[in-house]
Amino acid sequence: MPELITIPLISLTILITCVVLLWLWSIRLNNASIIDIFWGPACAIPVWVAYALSHGYQPRKLLLFTLVTLWALRLAWHLGKRNIGHGEDPRYTAMRAAAPEGINPHIFTLKKVFLLQGLIAWLISLPAQLGVIYQQPQTLGWLVWTGTLIFFIGLFFEAVGDYQLKQFKAKPENKGRLMTTGLWAWTRHPNYFGDATIWFGLTMIALENPLGLIGVYSPFLMLFFLTKVTGKSLLEKGMRERYPEYDEYVRTTSGFFPRPPKK
Repeated sequence: MPELITIPLISLTILITCVVLLWLWSIRLNNASIIDIFWGPACAIPVWVAYALSHGYQPRKLLLFTLVTLWALRLAWHLGKRNIGHGEDPRYTAMRAAAPEGINPHIFTLKKVFLLQGLIAWLISLPAQLGVIYQQPQTLGWLVWTGTLIFFIGLFFEAVGDYQLKQFKAKPENKGRLMTTGLWAWTRHPNYFGDATIWFGLTMIALENPLGLIGVYSPFLMLFFLTKVTGKSLLEKGMRERYPEYDEYVRTTSGFFPRPPKK
């Protein structure tokens, strides 16, 4: 099927174009943080393109499109409300300042942030793309229903964790305090755990498709970046400096996978 090659290439081209346009806008705003808000849509755009360009409307195609869209729009809405109006994340300011001598800081950001995240988003979304394009078998089996259940477990952890943290920070008496209750008592990063779980679920849905094995790496790639690169690892670097009680929180609370807190 030629469309198994052409559609993903078209989706990659469209996504990279969107990322470059977003980068140009970030220069105008002097704020590279907008790439964070775009993360969900960046993973969804290739799936949307695959949905629009592929033939047929089988249940699995519609299911993957719907679930990816639900996740992407919720995440973009949440991050947009949280980040817009608060200036650039210091991480990106520091990144531009650390650009090698002789390299334009904005070009450095384009390569290290925008294009890299665009490529990673495309790779992560590949199982869902293939599941949308190649719609065999046409019936929905146990892998689809199990993957859908796992998706909603992940969405629960991500959405509820975000909501609980927002409610906690909204109370004046919690200013300068560490969130350690609710889902945050079971894992120090319920939102990141949820994000990874969502893509394990989506990949499982795609695995019922004979081509699903091509993208089986996807959730592990997401897990690697969330735990070792841009998520948990980067966030926790400054936590001990900001919160004196953080060492005790680490002792009692799982770093990623949920479990009851230690006494």
